[in-house]
Amino acid sequence: MMMIVAEFLHILGITVWIGGMFFAYMALRPIAASVLQPPQRLQLWNGVFQKFFFWVWPSVLLILASGLYMMAVIGKPPIYIMVMATLGIVMMLIFGHVFFAGYKRLKRAVAAADWPAGGMALGQIRMLVGVNLILGLVTLATGALGPLFSM
Repeated sequence: MMMIVAEFLHILGITVWIGGMFFAYMALRPIAASVLQPPQRLQLWNGVFQKFFFWVWPSVLLILASGLYMMAVIGKPPIYIMVMATLGIVMMLIFGHVFFAGYKRLKRAVAAADWPAGGMALGQIRMLVGVNLILGLVTLATGALGPLFSM
């Protein structure tokens, strides 16, 4: 019973985090870049990140806690689970850098109406979110398809 709850919480956290990155990177980013001038675009992203990160933090905690719980329950995990866990930790570290460095610079630049600095901060965030999105999709594929290679 607890394993099913842990799996649900794990998938819920993953859905919020990776789904949010996919939407932001593949849908919102190209439209915002094509229709908004830098001041409006940077203000938009500042607000989007504020709302999104409110949900990412608990998602990351859910993913980490439920993943560690499930690994403890199963004992020695198969290699695909270790790969998935490693990729997840790398993603969490990248997110931490985005939040504590890039987003902090973006907020500061928007508050000061320093649009060039805001553009640089947003560019770094965009690159790191792109990396995290790829890692997230690879992690999903590893978790979903890994059992095929463990037989």
